[in-house]
Amino acid sequence: MNYYKYSFSVDASQREILLAFLGELAFESFVETDLGLDAFVPEKEDVNIESTQLQHIEQFVPFQLEKVFIPYQNWNAVWESNFQAIQVDNFCGIRADFHPPFEQVEHELLINPKMAFGTGHHETTFMMIQMMQELDFKNKKVLDYGCGTGILAILASMLQAKHIDAVDIEEPSYHNTIENAELNQVSNITSLLGTIEAIEDSDYDIILANINRHVILDSLEILHQKLIPNGVILFSGILKKDESILLDALKENSFKLLYQIQKGNWLCLKVRAK
Repeated sequence: MNYYKYSFSVDASQREILLAFLGELAFESFVETDLGLDAFVPEKEDVNIESTQLQHIEQFVPFQLEKVFIPYQNWNAVWESNFQAIQVDNFCGIRADFHPPFEQVEHELLINPKMAFGTGHHETTFMMIQMMQELDFKNKKVLDYGCGTGILAILASMLQAKHIDAVDIEEPSYHNTIENAELNQVSNITSLLGTIEAIEDSDYDIILANINRHVILDSLEILHQKLIPNGVILFSGILKKDESILLDALKENSFKLLYQIQKGNWLCLKVRAK
C-alpha cells in the first residue's frame, strides 16, 4: 500500500494539541520528529484529508506543512529511521528487533510498528504503561480498546493476564497486533477488527483505553456494561484542557475516579465502575 506523509513543523508546546486535531482526520499513524510531527495516510484515503480541514486546524495551531508520497517498498525504512527504543522507568523497555536488548528492565517488549500507532513514545502510551505497573493483572480478563501495535495487550499478557481481547478500527493495527504478539511469543491475545461493537464478550476485569476524547465519551456506557462490578479502566488520549468534560461524563456513567497523572498536556486516569 502506498502512503502520503504529511510533515508538520510546529512548536514543541503545540505538538500534543496538533496531534489531537489530526487524530480526528483520516491519518493512520503518527511519528514525532525534531521539527514536529509526521502523519501518514494511505494513498486511497488521501482524498479525505481536505485542505479546509487543515486550514481550520491552523487557526488554532500554527504550522508549516510538507507532503511527500511514500511508495510501499520504502515503508519499513521510514519506520526504522524514526523509531527509537524507549524505557519506562525500570519497569518496561520497548524496542524493535533491530535494536540491542535492554540491560535492566522487568519486561522487554519487541514492537515492530509498521503502520500502526503505539510504541510508547507518545505521552499517552508512556503513562498507560506507568499506570499498568500498579495494577494486578494476574489471571484477569482484559480488553485493550484501540490496541494500535498491541503494545498494551502484550504487556498485560506478560503481567500474567488470563486472556486479552485487543480491538482497533484500523486494519494495519489488527494485523500488527497479531504479528507483535507472535514476536513476543504471546498466545493469549485475540485481535479484533472493528469498533467496540465488534467485541461480543463482556465481564472484563480491566479495560485499557488509550484512544481520544471523542471515542471515550461515545463509549462510556458500553464500556461500563462490559466491566465486572468494581472493574477498572485506564483512560488516556485526553488533553488537560478536556479534563472537566471527561470527569463530568465519568460521573454521569457511574465511574469513580481513583487516580490520575499528567505528562505534558496529556492525562491518564484510573477509574472504577460503581
